[in-house]
Amino acid sequence: MDEKIGNLKAGIENVNVTARILQVGDERSIQTRNGPRTIREIMVGDETGRVKLTVWGSREEELKEGQVIKIENGWTTAFKGQVQLNAGSKSKISEVEDGQIPEADEIPENIPTDNSPPPRRSFRGRGRGGGGFRGRRPRDEEE
Repeated sequence: MDEKIGNLKAGIENVNVTARILQVGDERSIQTRNGPRTIREIMVGDETGRVKLTVWGSREEELKEGQVIKIENGWTTAFKGQVQLNAGSKSKISEVEDGQIPEADEIPENIPTDNSPPPRRSFRGRGRGGGGFRGRRPRDEEE
């Protein structure tokens, strides 16, 4: 079953969305922890709002403004407080006929937000291990 854009939250796996393409960015290369990757950012929307779709890797599909597409097996993340939709090598993007998706000028400006706290990150210091506070000695008891 398809999710509506306005209901998207960060951290959803295997999400399916049907939406109209509002704007197509150029393909570009970015540097990630796993090396360089090719991405294309596309703004898509439905009757509940709009979201940035990041397409990872080069794709055969011709994606044009105004098309209605179905994204299958995508996932969501949050960046700067806004939910984003992602499609990778295991995702499928196909053009569909869907008269229920409004025209571009009728799609609301709403962008789903993610107000959850950022994930906690553990700190692993280098070197002698331990951690703790250095630099000040505990006060000696008064004599």
